[in-house]
Amino acid sequence: MNASLPRLRGKLEVDTELGAFLGDTRIRLLEAIAQHGSISQAAKAVPLSYKAAWDAIDTMNNLAEHPLVTRVTGGRHGGGTSLTPYGQKVIALYRALESEYQAALDRLSASMHSSEHGDFQQFRQLLRRMSMRSSARNQFAGSVCALREGDVDFEVRLRLDADNELVAVITRESAETLGVHMGQELYALVKSSSILLLTDSKIKTTARNHLWGEVSRIVDGPVNAEVTLVMPSGKTLCAVVTHDSIDRLGLVVGGQACAVFKASAVIICLYQ
Repeated sequence: MNASLPRLRGKLEVDTELGAFLGDTRIRLLEAIAQHGSISQAAKAVPLSYKAAWDAIDTMNNLAEHPLVTRVTGGRHGGGTSLTPYGQKVIALYRALESEYQAALDRLSASMHSSEHGDFQQFRQLLRRMSMRSSARNQFAGSVCALREGDVDFEVRLRLDADNELVAVITRESAETLGVHMGQELYALVKSSSILLLTDSKIKTTARNHLWGEVSRIVDGPVNAEVTLVMPSGKTLCAVVTHDSIDRLGLVVGGQACAVFKASAVIICLYQ
């Protein structure tokens, strides 16, 4: 196309039945992991902070049908990080789609500039308005496996994996707006500040959600600490707790802990 004309350049996101979970930065992170076999070196190559790289990996593994990245701890070489065969296929798919996507944008841009009714600036503004992101650290995708209808509220159960379900309580109006039904694929968002951690399996709480996992990371901050749990399926949860809670619970990497949160703390989303 004419080099003097503005060119449409899009950031490709890959959608699956579980929603959008891949973009250029994450793909480059996966490629760097394949090259270096180290999360710290891969993060520097992108570049990303070490923490941001781990967060991206956790999110991708949570939303993908199969894990994209595996972690090996210990051993003679101190462990490392590598791509699964599924992760390698995802990269190849993304790069192929990216090439076709840019070619389509080039054709669209040329058509808009040649059309009497084309308005490049309005189209660009529309795309900006359509983008949306969430500040919730914990994002899960699952299918509705149970519904309980009340006079005011709906209880929605989402199947996260073979062993875990997530319970959310939403208003009747919200359920009707989303068109919630059995088998439907939905997103569940939970803020890290809404999650409490327990280590004693005998403790009973009124919270509906109890998800056990292994502590994989503890990131200290000035006041609080960020604790990441990995469930047996590979999905992760992030909680923000005080340093006193870390000491009192004896939380250490490799130890077991339970993420506890109320059903009312879960936000349900539908992507169309």
